[in-house]
Amino acid sequence: MKACVDKELCIGCGLCPSIAAEVFFMEDDGKAKAVEAELADGQIAQAEDAASSCPVAAITIE
Repeated sequence: MKACVDKELCIGCGLCPSIAAEVFFMEDDGKAKAVEAELADGQIAQAEDAASSCPVAAITIE
């Protein structure tokens, strides 16, 4: 599974890296980005929590 952040929807609130720091980080443009690697088993639940917490639903887990 991989996490993805839609840059058009992201408002840069910083919630996702605060929930799943191993999966998400903030870029220089102030928007969130997900790591490009496949998520480890322990990261999937955190990434899903971040996705469900995103105020603009910019995160998908596939």
